[in-house]
Amino acid sequence: MTNNKKKAVIVGAGLVGSLWAVFLARRGYEVAVYERRPDMRAKGYLGGRSINLAMSERGWAAVEKAGIRPLIEKVAIPMPGRMMHAVTGDTSYQPYGKDGQAIYSVSRGGLNLELLRIASTFPNVSFYFEHKCTDVDLNNDTITFEDTKSGTQKTVESPLIFATDGAFSAVRYALQRTDRFDYQQTYLEHGYKELTIPALPDGTHRMPPNALHIWPRGNFMMIALPNADGSFTCTLFLPFEGEISFEHLTNDAAVVDFFQQYFPDTLPLMPTLTTDFFANPTSSLITLQCAPWQWQGRVLLLGDSAHAIVPFYGQGMNAGFEDCTILDAMYDEYNGDWSKMIPDFATRRKPDGDAIAELALRNFIEMRDLVGDPMFLLRKKIAAMLHERHPSFLPSYSLVTFSNTPYHQALKEDDRQNAFFKEILAIKGIEDNWEHNPEVEVIFQKWY
Repeated sequence: MTNNKKKAVIVGAGLVGSLWAVFLARRGYEVAVYERRPDMRAKGYLGGRSINLAMSERGWAAVEKAGIRPLIEKVAIPMPGRMMHAVTGDTSYQPYGKDGQAIYSVSRGGLNLELLRIASTFPNVSFYFEHKCTDVDLNNDTITFEDTKSGTQKTVESPLIFATDGAFSAVRYALQRTDRFDYQQTYLEHGYKELTIPALPDGTHRMPPNALHIWPRGNFMMIALPNADGSFTCTLFLPFEGEISFEHLTNDAAVVDFFQQYFPDTLPLMPTLTTDFFANPTSSLITLQCAPWQWQGRVLLLGDSAHAIVPFYGQGMNAGFEDCTILDAMYDEYNGDWSKMIPDFATRRKPDGDAIAELALRNFIEMRDLVGDPMFLLRKKIAAMLHERHPSFLPSYSLVTFSNTPYHQALKEDDRQNAFFKEILAIKGIEDNWEHNPEVEVIFQKWY
């Protein structure tokens, strides 16, 4: 059926929900967006500390289509590479791609605020904040919300329901109670904690801003992303329990000793370390997979509601935004017939959700363990050289970050490149002779 009512409910006004409201509004839909949290526009995102995101090609494609790319570019800081910090304080730089390619540090709150503002400019978009989804009647096209300020219940009817309410989605919970719905969630043994490197008194950065800074320490690590105000948002990834873990960091002295041992170069940069450490929560890291993402062509899960992943590839937001751009393109393909479009999208996109989940877990190992490994660094150099000689050869990181190649294809290519480079790095004496070694080209031709 082609939907003639042109009405839709979106549950969740986060990044994906706000962006999807813009796409639907441009299609002429009357859109009602319900969000359990207060309206962040009331005090602006500066009311709370903002987590940073790494915007890459898929995300830029989405904000460009939403018409807000120029606004985001003003506050996005390019990070063309990683800056590795050794325990000794020595640093080394690893470019992510070729010249001109970068991922961009953007504020989650600032981006969400901008998306809310642009969505609000459409007269056919209405927002209802502090409304918690309490029930979805899948058989009668109705959804019930509790106004958390007044405690009153409101049931609304909608021919289309889009769930963008995150990893603990209330709408997905309704789907989980249907027959033959598969659901799996897996937590890492690691948690994370947000910390801060403030700006210098003159508002400049205390470290080079055009890089994603990483302190790899084997089974744990810290990263730092630059902010437009001169500060860095740092994230410490550490096991919850064990010999080196959050469970032992219970007082100021323990935290300072831990940083003195493993991140000594950061101590002079973090005057509020212990205050931040105990003021900010220790949060968990979840991977979520489910199927089907939809119900009878009328209810659809998007973003983290369908495919929450760990943050180590910087693709969580980018994947959610890509959901929106793919679904919007399919609207034309199906001439607006949601009953066919929604099931096809859910089937077509599911392998990509699974693939980026696997790639994100692999990248965690790369970031914490391998980036300081000489053979891994040699692999990066050889990959860059091969791309220079054979432009059609793209390292798997570039496929994910600097292209719109479907994630499931990028995962297959990552498998192939892991096998390929295992052969290359097994060449005798490759460390000393890789640029002009004829065996490299022979092996390349065998695989490619």
